[in-house]
Amino acid sequence: MENLIENKLLKADQAFQEWKNVPFEEKQKLIAKAADIFKTKAEIFGEIITGEMNKPISQSIAEVEKCALMMNYYAEAENILSPEKIDSEYSISEIKYVPKGVILGVMPWNFPFWQVLRFATPAILAGNTVVLKHASICFGSGNAIEEVFAEAGFPEGVFQNLEIGHREVQEVLEHKTIQGVSLTGSEKAGAEVAAIAGKNIKKSLLELGGSDAFIVLDDADLDEAAKVGALARLQNCGQTCVAAKRFIIQRDIEFDFLPKFIEEYKKYVPADPKVKETKLGGMARPDLADDLEKQYQKALNHGAEAIIPLERISENEFNPGLIRVEEGNPILQEELFGPLGMIMIAENDNEALEMANNIPFGLSNSVWTNDKNRQQFFIDGLESGTVNINRMTSSDPRFPFGGTKTSGYGTELSLHALKEFVNIKTIIGK
Repeated sequence: MENLIENKLLKADQAFQEWKNVPFEEKQKLIAKAADIFKTKAEIFGEIITGEMNKPISQSIAEVEKCALMMNYYAEAENILSPEKIDSEYSISEIKYVPKGVILGVMPWNFPFWQVLRFATPAILAGNTVVLKHASICFGSGNAIEEVFAEAGFPEGVFQNLEIGHREVQEVLEHKTIQGVSLTGSEKAGAEVAAIAGKNIKKSLLELGGSDAFIVLDDADLDEAAKVGALARLQNCGQTCVAAKRFIIQRDIEFDFLPKFIEEYKKYVPADPKVKETKLGGMARPDLADDLEKQYQKALNHGAEAIIPLERISENEFNPGLIRVEEGNPILQEELFGPLGMIMIAENDNEALEMANNIPFGLSNSVWTNDKNRQQFFIDGLESGTVNINRMTSSDPRFPFGGTKTSGYGTELSLHALKEFVNIKTIIGK
């Protein structure tokens, strides 16, 4: 291991020895200061995001502003980590929540500020320190975040960015200072990191891929579902774990809904991401565009029908595509990370539920119906971390976020996230 990385890990461990004893309320004050900086400099940081991964500048700025909103939520949050007294026959009986230590974050490029801070903020508030391994194209974002923590007055070593590659993750994760890891990324990356963490008896949290269903039933507001559905698929150029990827439409409304949806879908045309009016930029890297083209061809080779052909217009830009897919097509078992959506037709609620669940992923789903009984049917039956009713999936600091099946495990956001990287210590005495 390079001396620079070794020194940063040791610095993080040294910082932890003091940071863990800083009162919860004092940590919150620093988080509030950091939130103010992110809000004030949202346009500056937005330009970094757009420059690194082609996100439309308006969406990049909104991402940074959302980070500030989330951090303010934690800055004002209830301290659920206070010692808990347990009623018993003992004179001393309580539970304490003890931070684990240095936590490694392995984060992706698609939301280069949000994903990092969504993990780091509750981990740091709980008393841990954080080292970040960001995506290789997002080192600028990682360094900017580290600078904000310093500017806000956090002790040196509480948050540090490591400019390392994929191959160095194992060595860092196995280092004696690291006590846990949070990864947001692909199923393959999650499995590799979880295996290393498990081998070394270290806590892991995984937020992985998804192939979320967007289910539209015959009593839904079709105009609203069409408009929101297009946004849910194509926001961030479709490069979102919780993007709507499979549109499961009840057959009775197929010919009413699809024209509305196609009309909304075609409003997303690639343009200069630096222009605030742009809604659709290019993909983050040309190789990712190559992968999407291969998946598109694979789907067609197995019987999918092109409703709107996926048209590549530059090395990383597409006119968005839409395909009709039948059960059994192998593409349904994969995640489409880009501007390509899939249409499926269900005869009834039971078949729609079966289609939605018949994949290895279980991140978040959206159901469009105004019938309370039908809503409850899908709430109870969908195998996912989140169920949205008449809205698209979007994370909210107040609500827990996490997946099931191969979409990962563990909880981010909400007060629950404060307990992800703590040890529960029981104290009993006479």
